[in-house]
Amino acid sequence: MPTKRKSKGAYMISAVAEMYGIHPQTLRLYEREGLLKPSRSDGNTRMYTDEDLERLEFILNLARDLGVNIAGIAIILQMRERMEEMNRQMQGFVDYVRSEMVSRMQGMNQPAASAMVPLRRPAVRPVVVIPKPRTKR
Repeated sequence: MPTKRKSKGAYMISAVAEMYGIHPQTLRLYEREGLLKPSRSDGNTRMYTDEDLERLEFILNLARDLGVNIAGIAIILQMRERMEEMNRQMQGFVDYVRSEMVSRMQGMNQPAASAMVPLRRPAVRPVVVIPKPRTKR
């Protein structure tokens, strides 16, 4: 359920509860369960950032629209974080391979030395298969 928000900043629990039509105790419950992690001010007041609000919108979508319980929401959020981490790792690997390929292609003066995997012997030997003649029964 997208809502209109101020540009950047932090929001107190009462403002967030009013924006999303939920009770402040619900936000406290989500924090206790580890679903939300708002920062705290010097006076120990919960302060919700724009990122916290995006996460809250996702949580509310799961709870309200899809009927997922708190345990299910926790599992989904955990899986989502793992997938994002795997995506970051995969992107790092792709970037590494791309940079290696570019550097190797720039050094094409020595074809055998610039191969990603140097070949010590011919890669493929042709194999001729002669089929056996079929006998009639």
